[in-house]
Amino acid sequence: MCADATHAATVVARIDPGAIARPRFTALPPLALYVHIPWCISKCPYCDFNSHAAPEALPEDAYVDALIADLESALPAIWGRKVGTVFIGGGTPSLFSAQAIDRLLSAVRARIPLAPDAEVTLEANPGTFERAKFAGFFAAGVNRLSVGVQSFDDGFLHALGRVHDGDEARRAVEAALMIFGNVNLDLMFALPQQTVADARRDVASALQFAPPHLSFYHLTLEPNTRFHAQPPPLPDDELAADIEDAVLQMLQDAAYLHYETSAHAKPGRECRHNVNYWRFGDYVGIGAGAHSKLSFPDRIVRQMRWKQPRQYLDRVARGEPLQDEFELSLDDLPFEFMLNALRLTDGVPTTLYAERTGVPLSTAARMIARATDKGLLSPDPAVLKPTPLGRRFLNDLQGLFLPDAMRTRVPASTTKVSIHPAAPQ
Repeated sequence: MCADATHAATVVARIDPGAIARPRFTALPPLALYVHIPWCISKCPYCDFNSHAAPEALPEDAYVDALIADLESALPAIWGRKVGTVFIGGGTPSLFSAQAIDRLLSAVRARIPLAPDAEVTLEANPGTFERAKFAGFFAAGVNRLSVGVQSFDDGFLHALGRVHDGDEARRAVEAALMIFGNVNLDLMFALPQQTVADARRDVASALQFAPPHLSFYHLTLEPNTRFHAQPPPLPDDELAADIEDAVLQMLQDAAYLHYETSAHAKPGRECRHNVNYWRFGDYVGIGAGAHSKLSFPDRIVRQMRWKQPRQYLDRVARGEPLQDEFELSLDDLPFEFMLNALRLTDGVPTTLYAERTGVPLSTAARMIARATDKGLLSPDPAVLKPTPLGRRFLNDLQGLFLPDAMRTRVPASTTKVSIHPAAPQ
């Protein structure tokens, strides 16, 4: 038996998982705030997030009013807890005016204790770039911009249904770096008819800007998207793997740390907000379709806001922002924790499991032993960390932590289960 399996068996012998009635927290996890703005110029054919084509008259003021009311309704559940990061996602939040974002962030600061050094991220589309507006976002308190470039190649941008071209992307990135400094570029690979050489050119274009953070996502055909119904000609599995290897090598050569499945950063420039998700921290989500994960001394609760923007506005006005709320069961906790933590290249300390779930490691010990025996999880008893094989087959590794009753219903690709709190979950 391997070292980790021995360690797990020892824990099982010492604590009977069946005797555990409820989670117990001595200290609650760090807390983040997610704000969802659901409108885009148009709906991209690959996108399965809760996003909608913007109406001709965007209800900006009414929506900010609703967000503030939504946050106020959430205050009793998070009262007194400091918020370390804010992420304004979508959709395309940069459709909103700088004045609207300023009013929103002012309301946040007036209602919750925001850390003095809080990371405040806003997602932006190059197709909505206006230098004065971006400067206004910065003046409002946004200190990190995530730019949805996806590609610098006009042909691939057209294939992806993006509303901007390569030149607009370059201008937006240049301005973002000048104004914010702390910038992430979202890009995709394994695009329709993409070759390894094409991918290398896109990476080289991104590296010319030397951004602090790069996110490279594998394009997949998600259910309930136009691409799923009408698949484009994507690279086969072997070519997609070659493209991914080329992307990863170029980023490694450029001194980016591959710290999470799709995330690469210069040392010390990791996205603090997303790291909180991956370390199974808490977050309150406000806005249409936003999700929350909140810990209390004896339980962990998940919530979801009403998804459709019009319905969300109506329900918030009635004081009913939540469409669904439920408590995680003890059987849910191993998978919930590992689905997030095992995305991190270096994993997490073993002790974090009990700290963030409120239950001892014994509740996952048999699953840990099985994953270790399969060579997918590191045998080091001090860390929960995927092996190189585990990173390559992350969906299989995560699936080992599903409750027995759910194992036959594991998502087709758990590596693509999004951390975005307004995505389908």
